Amino acid sequence: MATVTSADDGTPALSRTPLYDEHVALGATMVPFAGWSMPVKYTSDLVEHHAVRRAAGLFDISHMAEIDVTGPDAAAFCDRALAGRLSALAPLQSKYTMILAEAGGIIDDLIVTAVPDAAGPHFAIVANASNRAPVVAALAERATAFDGDVEVRDASDEYALIAVQGPRARDVLEAMPALTVESGAPEFGDTKYYRNTLARFGDVPVRVARSGYTGEDGFELLVPAGAAVELWRTLRATGAPHGLVPAGLAARDTLRLEAGMPLYGHELSLDVLPAQAGLGRVVAIDKDDFVGRDAVLAGPAAGAPVLVGLAAEGRRAGRAGYAVLDATGRPVGEITSGVLSPTLGHPVAMAYVSPAVAEPGTVLAFDVRGTAIPATVTTLPFYRRPRA
Repeated sequence: MATVTSADDGTPALSRTPLYDEHVALGATMVPFAGWSMPVKYTSDLVEHHAVRRAAGLFDISHMAEIDVTGPDAAAFCDRALAGRLSALAPLQSKYTMILAEAGGIIDDLIVTAVPDAAGPHFAIVANASNRAPVVAALAERATAFDGDVEVRDASDEYALIAVQGPRARDVLEAMPALTVESGAPEFGDTKYYRNTLARFGDVPVRVARSGYTGEDGFELLVPAGAAVELWRTLRATGAPHGLVPAGLAARDTLRLEAGMPLYGHELSLDVLPAQAGLGRVVAIDKDDFVGRDAVLAGPAAGAPVLVGLAAEGRRAGRAGYAVLDATGRPVGEITSGVLSPTLGHPVAMAYVSPAVAEPGTVLAFDVRGTAIPATVTTLPFYRRPRA
């Protein structure tokens, strides 16, 4: 369960995940993030980044929101309320989707899982921490207007979410005697990407999803909040011989950027339609109706900016908010996320630019304190993990 710190200086209080004391004990640098006190790094963001690419990293992502949608008409409701066709999900299958405003802008991007439940249809939604309130409010409003039997419940404080990411992630889970797959459920190695399996940590139920936000193989473990500390400590101890290290927000951001994964508040917002972000495929436009459908079908306005990747040489990286320039020095867009890629060794960025200059191979530049750094439009992602 989340706890809330006191704020004597009048600033908003920060929530703490069940693992807060573990982070402090490890010497993590704690920072405010989406209303939470979160570890940005433990030792070095570069060390943590490379550990995930080469072995495994351990992330506390318990700040994410968990929302349950249940009831006999839950599948039809999710199809109406969200952009994807969630009624097509098989049990234990997950899907990346979005919740849109009527005007087509993105309220949030989500992961939805069809959870086996003897009580009836059950869809578990994971939303971004910063959008917990807007997503819950939008779903509740849409449930009220929906002609069917459905319940929306914010279950965020009941759970912790821990991610193990990297090429050795499977080894870590399989080396834990206390983490056992339930009878009849897929083994960790047999669980496909965006599928889940059911396990137990001692007597505690754990839903294990093969998914993540790093571009690497990995798993995300949903566990009751009261068991989070013991699971975290066991993962650390078991994973250490496999090269696993705790990793913070800084590494998570550079990893997701290399993998071309959008971040809400940077690449995604209420002002952006899915097609502008290259996510038109996520929207099931053949559904009879869903919130935002008319706006999505109409499409972005002529000349609306589109998301591209930019790759540059040298060591000077573009950052969010830096202007993107065309060959004449005229501003044609803006960087949303940028970094000197730890894996690739050169600057990469995502940016919204005019469609006229969005073709891969187009040479542009980004403005770093008055200096134009040449950059080439490139197809996302920047990094793909090696396949076994």
